[in-house]
Amino acid sequence: MEKKQLIISVGREYGSGGHYIANKLAEIFSLPVYDSNLMSDLASENNLYLHKLSKYDEVPKKHLLSRTVCGYSNSPEENVANLQFNFLRKKASEGKSFVVVGRCSEDVLSEFKGLITIFVLADMKDKINVVRKNENVSASVAEVLIKQMDKNRKTYHNYYCKGKWGDSRNYDLSINSSKLGLDATAEFIADYIRKRTDN
Repeated sequence: MEKKQLIISVGREYGSGGHYIANKLAEIFSLPVYDSNLMSDLASENNLYLHKLSKYDEVPKKHLLSRTVCGYSNSPEENVANLQFNFLRKKASEGKSFVVVGRCSEDVLSEFKGLITIFVLADMKDKINVVRKNENVSASVAEVLIKQMDKNRKTYHNYYCKGKWGDSRNYDLSINSSKLGLDATAEFIADYIRKRTDN
C-alpha cells in the first residue's frame, strides 16, 4: 500500500526551538528537512553561488529599492523567495514527504492534502536563554535580536502570504514550547500528527 504524503510545516518565533523541534519531527517520521539547507540545492540547480543566495534567505523585500517590470522583479530578496517557493511546490507536486521550516510553507503548500501546519512560540525568558547560549550574547542583546528577527520574519511572511505570521487561525496547531520543553513538545506534536494521519 502506497504511503500517504506527509508535509510538516513548522513556523517559529526566534529562539522558540522551532528548528530543533522540526529536526526531531523529521527524525521521528524519517523525513528530510528543508530549512536554510535548501539554499545549496537551489544554488546547484540554478548555477548560482551559495553565499550570494544565502544572504537573501527569508529576508524581507526592500520596497524602496525594488521595482517590478513586466512581471519581473529586480529585488534579489523576492527572487530568492520565489525560487524557494517553487522548489517546495515542485517537491510536493512530485508526492515527496518532508519537513519544512518557515519559508511561508503553510501558505505556499496549502493546496496539498498531506500538509500539517505547526507554529512554535515560547516565553520571552526562555527565548532569551536559547539565544544567549546559541549566539554567545548578553540577555539584553538577545532580547533585541529576538525582536528584530521576529519583526523580519513577520514582514517577510506577511508580504507573501494571505494569513498573518503567528496568527493561530492560520495553523493546525500553535504550541508554546516553554510549557513542556523541546523534546516533550516534539513528542506532543508527533502524537498529534499520528492521530491526524493514522501513522
